[in-house]
Amino acid sequence: MVDLSWLPEPLRNPNNCHKDPIPGFPYSYGYKPSLAAGITFCALFGIAFFGHGFQSIRLRRWTSILLTIGALTELIGWAGRTWSSECPYNANAYLMQITTLIIAPVFVTAALYVLLGIFINNLGRQYSLLSARMYTIVFLTCDIVSLVIQAVGGAMASSASSNKEDPWPGTRIMIAGVVFQLISMTIFAGLTVDFTIRSSRLGRPAEYTSILVALYISFIAIYIRSIFRTVELCEGWTGYLMLREGYFIGLDGTLMVIAVSIFLVLDPARALSNRTRMSHKESKESMPGMAVY
Repeated sequence: MVDLSWLPEPLRNPNNCHKDPIPGFPYSYGYKPSLAAGITFCALFGIAFFGHGFQSIRLRRWTSILLTIGALTELIGWAGRTWSSECPYNANAYLMQITTLIIAPVFVTAALYVLLGIFINNLGRQYSLLSARMYTIVFLTCDIVSLVIQAVGGAMASSASSNKEDPWPGTRIMIAGVVFQLISMTIFAGLTVDFTIRSSRLGRPAEYTSILVALYISFIAIYIRSIFRTVELCEGWTGYLMLREGYFIGLDGTLMVIAVSIFLVLDPARALSNRTRMSHKESKESMPGMAVY
């Protein structure tokens, strides 16, 4: 139970919507979040959510399902920031955004891990150092661990901040989760480069190349975002980056829009689904010994 007795009367209700600054009680963010930014990103992630959601229902591919969850998590987080723009002292709105936006990239990276596994499964074991099954087991396990660590840390830090306690224990846990994610992503990057080199030498279908480009774009966007969040959290809740919304908009919100939306243009579920049907048909018609992707 959070003790709110130390707060001035207008703020004792966690559902308050007190807009005007109160001397001695800065906003939780250190600034009043932009309403325009909140609405814009809600719209962008809403489009991504419905787009990937439609493909999830239509094609039932794990890549679409994970991207849908990632877009939804971002949408919830930016809805919380939009709420905060109107009610900047509201503890529920702040908790809503901090616990979702820190973990949202985990679902998108999971889609990337699954996608590379599909490449290897379809093209052959010789295209990779690891089997498709090992990609699923190792990197999705890392994603789950990162998700839990970041969610727990975010909840602890937000609760401590609301109760005027030291948020650093929770913050350190959040940092550990993001750093763990960065380490696993770095290893994945090396394996992706290895796959790219091997597939360039052994050959790959044209549609795989376009989807691989999308994978790199999404990965780089998330990787840069994770570096930013690590530095931001290490500086603390009153650090330079934390108190300037422009950096968050540019290096978190915008990069995550790119990471999720690139797959609306280059949809792996649709391209690989078409390729799978073609390969199945070719396998029935091909002569023994012919390569079938």
